[in-house]
Amino acid sequence: MMGSTVLIVLGVFLAVIILMLVFSNIRIVPQARAFVIERLGVYKTTWNAGLHLKVPFIERVVKSVSLKEQVLDFPPQPVITKDNVTMQIDSVVFCKVFDPKLFCYGVENPMAGLQNLSATTLRSIIGDMELDATLTSREMINAKMQKVLDEATDAWGIKVTRVEIKNIQPPKEIEEVMTKQMRAERERRQTVLEAQAHQEAVVSRAEGDKRAKILAAEAERDAQISLAEGRAKSIQLVYQAEADGLEALKNANVSETVLKLKSIEALKNVADGRATKIFMPSDISNLVSALGVAGEVLGIGDATKIDHSEKPRQAPKADPCLSSETSAEGVRAAVTTQKISADLEHQSRSES
Repeated sequence: MMGSTVLIVLGVFLAVIILMLVFSNIRIVPQARAFVIERLGVYKTTWNAGLHLKVPFIERVVKSVSLKEQVLDFPPQPVITKDNVTMQIDSVVFCKVFDPKLFCYGVENPMAGLQNLSATTLRSIIGDMELDATLTSREMINAKMQKVLDEATDAWGIKVTRVEIKNIQPPKEIEEVMTKQMRAERERRQTVLEAQAHQEAVVSRAEGDKRAKILAAEAERDAQISLAEGRAKSIQLVYQAEADGLEALKNANVSETVLKLKSIEALKNVADGRATKIFMPSDISNLVSALGVAGEVLGIGDATKIDHSEKPRQAPKADPCLSSETSAEGVRAAVTTQKISADLEHQSRSES
C-alpha cells in the first residue's frame, strides 16, 4: 500500500515536471521577427512568426532578429574632396534583414560594420569629386553609396534600400567664400535684369512713339481725304443746285416782264461804281446812251469816278452745326465750305 502511494506521487511529480518542461519550451514568434535556433551548438533552423516547440536541453534560441526596415543615422564623418577641402558629412542608411542566418553568422556586429563601411564608401566617393560637384550632386552620391553598400552587405543578410546624405558642412572660410560668390552672382543677375528691363522699356517706348506717329499720319491723311471729298461734294451740290434752278426757271415759262424786272435787279447790283464795263439789255441801253450823250453835250450829269477797289464781301453766316465740342478738323471743314460758297456766289454775281 505504501509502495503504490509512493509510485503515484512519483508519477504525478514526473508529469508535472514534463508539463513544465513542455510549457517552458513553447515559443511564440511575433510578426516581423525571426528566431535563429541552434541544436547542440550548430545552426538548426530559423523560426518565423507563429507557434514553435523547442527541444529542451538540446536546442536554444541564439538570436531574435527584427525583419522591419531600420533607419541608421550615422554621425558626421570627415571627408576630403578632390581639391583638398575637408568637410563633415553625415548620412542616413535605410536597411532591413532579409536572411536572419547570414545576419547572425555573417559578421560579428552587423550594424557597426555597416557604419564603418558607409564611412569608407563615402570617403572614397567624395575623394573623386570637387567641392562644387559635391554640393550639387547629392543624388549621384546617394545612388553610388546605395549600390556599394547593398553589394557589400549581401553576405551579412542585410538589404540596403536607401541612402541619403543628411548634411554637408564645409569649413568656415569656404562658407564665407561661397557666400561672397553667391552675393556677387545675385548682384550680377540683378544688373543683367535691370539692363534687360531698361532695354525693353526703351524699345517699347520707341515702338509706341512710332505707332503714335503712324496713327497720327493716318488720321491726318484720312482727314485730308475727307476734307477733299467734302469740298468736292459741296461744289457738286452747288452746281447741281444752280443747274436745277435754271431747269426750274426754264420749266416755269417766265414772262418777258418778269425777266426784265430780274435784269433791272441784277443791273442794280452790278452798277455799284466799281465795274468799268456794264452790259445791259438793248431797250434800256438805247435810252441810257441817249441820256448820256445829252448830258455830256450840255455839261451836266454826275461824273463819279470808278472805284477799282475790291468789292466787299459779306461776312459768312455762322454754321449752326458748330459747337464747343467740334474738333479742329470739323471747324476747318466748315470754314472751307463757307469760303467755297462765298466764292461761288461772288463768281455768279460777277458773271451776271
